[in-house]
Amino acid sequence: MKNELLLTAEGVTKSFDGFKAIDDLNFYLDKGELRTIIGPNGAGKSTFLDLITGRTRPDAGIIEFRGTRLTSLREYEIYRLGIGRKFQTPSVYNDHTVYENILLGLEGPRGVWASLFHRTTPAQNDRIHDVLATIGLDAKANQKAGLLAHGQKQWLEIGMLLAQNAELLLVDEPAAGMSDEETEKTGELLLRLAGKHTILVIEHDMVFVRQLGSKVTVLHQGHVLCEGSLDHVQNDERVIQVYLGRKGKAAHAAN
Repeated sequence: MKNELLLTAEGVTKSFDGFKAIDDLNFYLDKGELRTIIGPNGAGKSTFLDLITGRTRPDAGIIEFRGTRLTSLREYEIYRLGIGRKFQTPSVYNDHTVYENILLGLEGPRGVWASLFHRTTPAQNDRIHDVLATIGLDAKANQKAGLLAHGQKQWLEIGMLLAQNAELLLVDEPAAGMSDEETEKTGELLLRLAGKHTILVIEHDMVFVRQLGSKVTVLHQGHVLCEGSLDHVQNDERVIQVYLGRKGKAAHAAN
């Protein structure tokens, strides 16, 4: 059975003051796939997410989501198509409860005032508790989000994307700053969500990348250097030279 292509980027180029952050990038992501992007600092990883979400526009090339060209759309229009992004630093409403944060993320054009001061329907309440159970924060529903641990805030932000009903989740360095236990739980969460959602993860933590066990794309100087399993890319001589530095480091990262 042929996989259904969800996200396509072809010939994408983006320069900033003469520096090519993205250089003739070709990238393809199937519906329901969990993909990890790795690469050294400056490889273009975050810029690629900026291009997908409309924060910046490419100088050349096309990006399509379910056949819809994204490069002509505004950020809110891309958001409404079903693309959600979680940044490296959690962006939650610290002064609102965990429950209210998920309420604010619910799908549909909703303002903060309308969300918090109109009666929640039984269906919305059920949806919120389903999301809280999925991210493991159902017991924290009435706690202020600002009191959560770092990892819990990351899970809450992922929950807000789920409440939005995003089909494509763009997750930027979710393991950054987490304890080993939080990192493992985050990996388990993303693995549970894969298939129901399409997930694109940017990450530096190779232990976490190995836990995900997904296809890995290596970016270097704004284009795809190598793709395949983590073992495959770690043993590619080009990757060893530009990203892992030496074979010894590659072997260390694999352990």
